[in-house]
Amino acid sequence: MQLQSKVNINNKKKIFNDPVYGFISIPKEIIFDIIGHPYFQRLRRISQLGLTHLVYPGALHTRFHHVLGAMHLMSKAVATIRRKGNEITDAEEEAVLLAILLHDIGHGPFSHALEHDIASGISHEEISLFFMEKLSKEFDGKLDLAIQIFKNDYSKTFLHQLVSSQLDMDRMDYLNRDSFYTGVNEGKIGSDRIIEMIDIKDGSLVLEEKGIYSIEKFIVSRRLMYWQVYMHKTVVAGEYMLIHILRRAKQLVQQGQKLFGSPSLLFFMENNVSREDFLENQSVLESFAQLDDFDILSAIKVWQQHDDFVLSTLSKKLINRELFKIKVSKSPFSDEEVNRVKEKIQKEYSLSDNEVSYFVYSDILRNNAYNEHKENINLLMKNGEVIDLAEASDNLNISALTQPVEKYFLSFPA
Repeated sequence: MQLQSKVNINNKKKIFNDPVYGFISIPKEIIFDIIGHPYFQRLRRISQLGLTHLVYPGALHTRFHHVLGAMHLMSKAVATIRRKGNEITDAEEEAVLLAILLHDIGHGPFSHALEHDIASGISHEEISLFFMEKLSKEFDGKLDLAIQIFKNDYSKTFLHQLVSSQLDMDRMDYLNRDSFYTGVNEGKIGSDRIIEMIDIKDGSLVLEEKGIYSIEKFIVSRRLMYWQVYMHKTVVAGEYMLIHILRRAKQLVQQGQKLFGSPSLLFFMENNVSREDFLENQSVLESFAQLDDFDILSAIKVWQQHDDFVLSTLSKKLINRELFKIKVSKSPFSDEEVNRVKEKIQKEYSLSDNEVSYFVYSDILRNNAYNEHKENINLLMKNGEVIDLAEASDNLNISALTQPVEKYFLSFPA
């Protein structure tokens, strides 16, 4: 039995060959066990960038890729912080690695694209917490400290900041990874350099002054990635089509019509699931755990042949990449212009007043590359003073990037 136990432990010392960082090792036995859990394996079937591959064909990586990369960067950050004389115990290291590994486990199909349409009034961070609490029970409380760090209930605030802040390992990974898979080089950042510059001051995460230019590049890269990738207008057009396909399907199901779908997908279409449902009924979380991109895509492929004109038309157009036209403006579109487009589309497609809302969308896109009032990035100056990045930077762009940018769009069939 002793020999068998050793064999099992050694067998958990695996490595992943990551295209962004090279070899990523599994540093803890518990991490191997968590990665092997069905909840975690589901992330292989959740796309990192939703429908971005409709614009950038290489953007087919998953949340599984991303969280492993973020864990790898977290290992580097822990080593750097320790080397600079700050204490992180073995238990804290394990917990913060688990926290970053599981921070996205609550994402639904196509990540952010359907976040508010599968269930309402609940974020993917809250669902991640539900999964972590369930896993901690399964693993005899071994994730309890990770949950404290994730919720920012632990005494060492900097550990939470490494997981969730404007200088966290989540952002470090997704910028480099999404840049790599889309081929948008503007998103590439010097994550190694930034991690080498981090330190702890008065219990909080800071960046050494000499890292200021690397962090300026980080902020600018994030801004560029938002408008070139995450909020690319064609990506937005496709994702709004996806959202309205699901909304139409849900409307039809709740009117009593029969639709093809997996049991988990039909559960969320038959019921208006809210945060309270997750809290009161454990089976809701289990149904969510069975839901991934494949459920949505397989259903939409079948819905192309449905009798409902709206559902079948939208499904055919999305599957065949006949995406809606989209106009983007710095100012809101007038009611007159929106109504003019609606009237034209309604007449062209013979739609009812209710149906036309599934074909014409007007909304707002908002991006704030750096928010100096929310978990701001602090610089540790050579004289020991700690000041905000926007105050210290000699790059005028940083001050400009603290202001939110808003763009308006109008999308409709070409």
